[in-house]
Amino acid sequence: MDGPAAHQAAVHPEAVTAAQQQAVVDYWTPARIAALTQPSSGNPPKSGPDGASWTGAATLSRTVGRLFFTNHGEDESCTATVVNSANHSTIVTAAHCVNSTDLLGDNDEWLSNEMFVPGYHDGFAPYGKFVARAGVADATWLLNDQQDALKFDAYDQAFLVLNSNAAGKRVQDAVGAAQRIGFDRPGSASVHEFGYPREASGDPSRAGLPEFTGAELAYCVGQTREYPGTKDHPEPRGEWGAPCVMGGGSSGGPRVADFDPSSGIGTVVGDNTQGAFFDSSGQVCNAGTTSCARHLVGPQFTSAITKPLYKAAESAWSVG
Repeated sequence: MDGPAAHQAAVHPEAVTAAQQQAVVDYWTPARIAALTQPSSGNPPKSGPDGASWTGAATLSRTVGRLFFTNHGEDESCTATVVNSANHSTIVTAAHCVNSTDLLGDNDEWLSNEMFVPGYHDGFAPYGKFVARAGVADATWLLNDQQDALKFDAYDQAFLVLNSNAAGKRVQDAVGAAQRIGFDRPGSASVHEFGYPREASGDPSRAGLPEFTGAELAYCVGQTREYPGTKDHPEPRGEWGAPCVMGGGSSGGPRVADFDPSSGIGTVVGDNTQGAFFDSSGQVCNAGTTSCARHLVGPQFTSAITKPLYKAAESAWSVG
């Protein structure tokens, strides 16, 4: 989008005082969190490169976590990632997990009760709970009307600046690691995608498996494709993703290139925002048709859009 709003970081204060921070922690009772976790189906495991429970390097699972928030009165969850930053308090996620309209595209608001739990699993917060101090999104995203994907979907990326946990530790220090962040990287690549999906989209046989209930971290690995959208609903350039059945709850999760399985560290080059379907020849197809595979796609990070947000986030507040 051209004009004065393009590529400007909008920074929104969230829970700043100690009382505000404690109110968010108190809000997320075990019962509220459990309500965002789907029951297990007892189905037999069916893991594949398009979706499986993450059992690899613990460093990776420390840097990715579940993000809880309230959206227009409804409790929801996404995924977010600790990225290396000057303030040791910055995570990256999808913009619709930080600022959103209602279902009609009206009443834009910054979401409330934002709380990040790195390494979340089965209701546990092994490194503490981190309440958001500030949200950072592109000013263009704030104009999103939920009708024009071509204009707005490239901006579906955001950062949160976090307060310290109850032990007084900043998130990067508490988990002892952070992922790199990359801008203007080639979209076509072999990547890992991570998330806390609450459903297996496109594969009912995996519904209710632990890695598709929100209870634990899941991942996909594969070669990306660029999603152009459909004739009626075109997408902007730069929407990339790999074959993946992670559904709701995986939004905001990282798309990681140059991932080292032994160290658990790679470079976050984009975030997951929506599903797309491709046939074996790489053409967009309709879900449910033969040889039509679901991909999890989202914007590739760029110097033009992402870097100003990242710089604003890592310098937004000095968090003790």
